[in-house]
Amino acid sequence: MRGRPQLVVERPPADPAPEEVAPERVAGPLRSAGYSLPAAGEPLRVALVGQDTYFLACALEAPSRWAEPAFEEFRSGADPGRLLDRLRAADPHLVVVFRPELIPAGLFAQLGAVTIGWLTEPLPRAEDGSGAHPDQLRRLEYLGATDAGNFDRIVSFDPLMVTAAARHVPVWRSVPLPVADSIYVERIESDPECRPLFIGRSTPHREEMIERAKHVMELLHISHGTKAQELSDALRRTTISVNLHNEPYPSFENRVSLSLAAGRLLLSEPLSPTHGLEPGIDFIEVTNPWEVDQAIWAVKQYPEAYEPMRLRGRLKAELFRASRVYPRLVNAALHDLSVFGSQRSPGR
Repeated sequence: MRGRPQLVVERPPADPAPEEVAPERVAGPLRSAGYSLPAAGEPLRVALVGQDTYFLACALEAPSRWAEPAFEEFRSGADPGRLLDRLRAADPHLVVVFRPELIPAGLFAQLGAVTIGWLTEPLPRAEDGSGAHPDQLRRLEYLGATDAGNFDRIVSFDPLMVTAAARHVPVWRSVPLPVADSIYVERIESDPECRPLFIGRSTPHREEMIERAKHVMELLHISHGTKAQELSDALRRTTISVNLHNEPYPSFENRVSLSLAAGRLLLSEPLSPTHGLEPGIDFIEVTNPWEVDQAIWAVKQYPEAYEPMRLRGRLKAELFRASRVYPRLVNAALHDLSVFGSQRSPGR
């Protein structure tokens, strides 16, 4: 039995939290336009809206000098009226919605908060959809249900799909999904006896990629949704995390950044875009079932050889830390909105 060495992550210095997310030169014009914003020196009330199974792991969690965050559960088929009632009761200054296509037309028309919709589903890369997988085309059709009038700004997780998304909504900025701070670990333990892990729903493509590894390498496949704490616990019980695309087309799943933040050694199909990650340095790139099997075998046999990659991947995960991403995004959105305005006319 091998020992369990530890790597201690020396985090880079954190970005300074903004003293004021909306200084008066920004807040004044926005209040005049009908938006509700905090008084100088008070924190911004932020409501994050989405299905907790997928998006709690992307949330801003802890209150700070600049923000008081809260998560509002909402998924396909849920009652939008109840969501609106909860938002009105919470009286947020900012609402961030994961999957804005699920919000009915006009629901936010009278909401006094700044509203940001975050596109989280993979879409075609070409404006006309040429060369796209049927799964991407189906998601683009779903996006057509988005009421752009509900949102002041739209953010996309993937810059390469912006032209296709623009058929339905104007994309302001591209930012990969953040990772909740609670997912991050500061000490990385190695245990080659742990079972490798893949979390994600079953599809024919994924089953083809991992069927052999399930039988030969005892890969554990959790196909149901996992909430943030369950996900964190599952990742801490493994050394190797596997990322596979939903279908055989390239993307960048937030499973990638979640795994790296948890200090796991990542095996992944080619990523597009890479968002700054480098195959062979930050993670092991695999393209077929044999490579999945062989990579797991190599890591189990020679775990110490892959520790520098695990450490490097964990450090790169700082790019996605929620407490870094949200202040930058919110600052940029409020300043942009104060200068260029919005098609929304918020009111109470």
